[in-house]
Amino acid sequence: MKMLLSLALLSLLFSPALSLECYVCSAATTNEECNQNTQKCQAPLDTCMTVVDTLGATKAIVKQCSSQATCKGAASTASVDSNGNGNTISCCNSYNLCNFSGAESVHVHVTLVLLSVGVLLLLSH
Repeated sequence: MKMLLSLALLSLLFSPALSLECYVCSAATTNEECNQNTQKCQAPLDTCMTVVDTLGATKAIVKQCSSQATCKGAASTASVDSNGNGNTISCCNSYNLCNFSGAESVHVHVTLVLLSVGVLLLLSH
């Protein structure tokens, strides 16, 4: 049993990285409208990027696959003025469809949970 559990944990650690899946849209006016289509990101695109441009009551939402460096660089230049006009950019790559809301969320990653449980089981014997 211990050997089987060890092999399962090793396969999780050394399995090839799966493509990240992101919601994608261009110039949607609502998040619900934007979350109609998904795309598997192809290397080197490893991050879901969400851009929300606001001008008064009008919003334009763009979601796409991006590289982490590009997304973080764009996010560092995003700004919103005191009237709420401008743009916000969020980046995530922690799990498939992580850009559902445009805000980074905290979710438990299944692989990390399995790895933690496996290590605890190995240490308890």
